[in-house]
Amino acid sequence: VMMLQLLEKVIELENWTEGKGLIVRGAKNTFSSGSDLNAVKSLGTPEDGMAVCMFMQNTLTRFMRLPIISVALVQGWALGGGAEFTTACDFRLMTPESKIRFVHKEMGIIPSWGGTTRLVEIIGSRQALKVLSGALKLDSKYALHIGMVEEVLQSSDETKSLEEAQEWLKQFIQGPPEVIRALKKSVCSGRELYLEEALQNERDLLGTVWGGPANLEAIAKKGKFIK
Repeated sequence: VMMLQLLEKVIELENWTEGKGLIVRGAKNTFSSGSDLNAVKSLGTPEDGMAVCMFMQNTLTRFMRLPIISVALVQGWALGGGAEFTTACDFRLMTPESKIRFVHKEMGIIPSWGGTTRLVEIIGSRQALKVLSGALKLDSKYALHIGMVEEVLQSSDETKSLEEAQEWLKQFIQGPPEVIRALKKSVCSGRELYLEEALQNERDLLGTVWGGPANLEAIAKKGKFIK
């Protein structure tokens, strides 16, 4: 049920044409404790595991490609699948006492929702191997040290940390939605496509904003950008 609800939310966000930014967080000072173990027990065959894997890889890849800037606000624990979800966000923020743990090895499996691939991109293969093997524990200080998160917030209070995260996100989403969304799409293509395809995508995206309202307004205000 949780996975289906997540897919429904991703579809809703794909149709949110005015969106610029998004903060993902859990409830009651817990980001996510991962999969429901009672539900997992009923999925005992390799075919079951592969089906869940493909569903969540597809869902989180669609989430990662959303043309909005996403921030994972890690309050409390982000375990297992919850840890994988943080890697699908553009940025991660943690509260002082929070922790991210890839507990898959302890469950006798490996991350398979795209978490391994994205973690390597975020912190590199050596650090990823240390984290996934359990040799490194990602508390907020160490996560900041290795580049897993952008910032450790001041407060652990659920409401205050959300306010901090909202203020942090503002620096990235100032400006017209069509420009912010084009920037995010361009970055995604640069990460995922071959060079020529990515360059073509840049040209196509430029065509959606060149001569648009934001471009014309900026040109009318000043002949040259001098800040």
